[in-house]
Amino acid sequence: MQTKQSEKGIRSIEKSFIKQVQKDKNLKSAFLLIHSEKKGIHLNIAEGAMNPKQPAYMASVGKIFTSVLISILYENGQLSFEDGIIKYLDRELVKDLHVYKGKDYTNDILIKHLLNQTSGLYDNFRPLLQKVLDDPDFNITPQEAIIWAKTHQKPHFPPGNGFKYTDTNYHLLGLIIEKITSIPFHEVMKQYIFQPLGMMNSSVLHYSHPLDQDTQHVADFYVNKTSITNHKGYAGLDYAGGGVVSTGEDMLKFMKALVSYQLVKKETLEKMMNDKAKYGVGIEYGYGIMQFKTVPLLMPKIFNAWGHAGATGAYMFYHPKLETYIIGTFNDFSYERKGVRFMLIKVINQLRKMK
Repeated sequence: MQTKQSEKGIRSIEKSFIKQVQKDKNLKSAFLLIHSEKKGIHLNIAEGAMNPKQPAYMASVGKIFTSVLISILYENGQLSFEDGIIKYLDRELVKDLHVYKGKDYTNDILIKHLLNQTSGLYDNFRPLLQKVLDDPDFNITPQEAIIWAKTHQKPHFPPGNGFKYTDTNYHLLGLIIEKITSIPFHEVMKQYIFQPLGMMNSSVLHYSHPLDQDTQHVADFYVNKTSITNHKGYAGLDYAGGGVVSTGEDMLKFMKALVSYQLVKKETLEKMMNDKAKYGVGIEYGYGIMQFKTVPLLMPKIFNAWGHAGATGAYMFYHPKLETYIIGTFNDFSYERKGVRFMLIKVINQLRKMK
């Protein structure tokens, strides 16, 4: 049941959100969803050129979907997290994929290394994003993006010997999913996640359409004040690394299903959480899952939450202690860090004050 204090707190969060969007000239649109059955809260608002029922591009938040698909295949006995990736990928694609200081480590890359970003592989997203910005007609497939990165970049360390966040890892996971299921990645998303959960307004950017044909068009998202929403070539860069387009309500369906073990079993989710690497100060990374952890003076315990964030200022997190889901985006690459900061400081800080 919502108390007067929680009503006041929600109004404060809503005011902070609107102010954040209106004061920043870079921002054209944004949405925020907060849901807590424990606190009796359900807020779903949008600001700018967007409404709460409109889907948004969720950027790297989509990585958690990819990791869940891999984990479903694991539970079905179709793969092991300990499998070498060469078992599932085309020989030409993986040839010289990971040559570090003259030694080829390709055969040592395991699926779990891709999931928790410890493969040591290079990132294909940032360099190729510039090509998309320079040429709206630029087009590339996920396979070509991997080969481009293999040709133009170098690995960072042997598999399992460090942490490097890279979309290349998740491109490879998408191709592994396609190899095992024998259907395109976006179709797997539909059959394994969107349809079972009734996510009627969700799709994969430029690859598929929502189940509900009357779904509104995706909200525009921006890089350096340039909308790249309709740049078809961008799809090959994102793919399984974060191509999910969805509404706040649909994302809530996904996150609630994950938290309540409807998508994967409890022991599988625990494995996804516990086989992790250090992302940064107060942040650990499991199988497609970012986890904020307590660091004295720097990351208070109240901020402990898990989920994923994206380059457009997108975020989808569950706060176990508050039993609260926080989902949203600012639709702009300038909010890659600011989006999470807003969630922590403006949302969680306010939520913890509510009784």
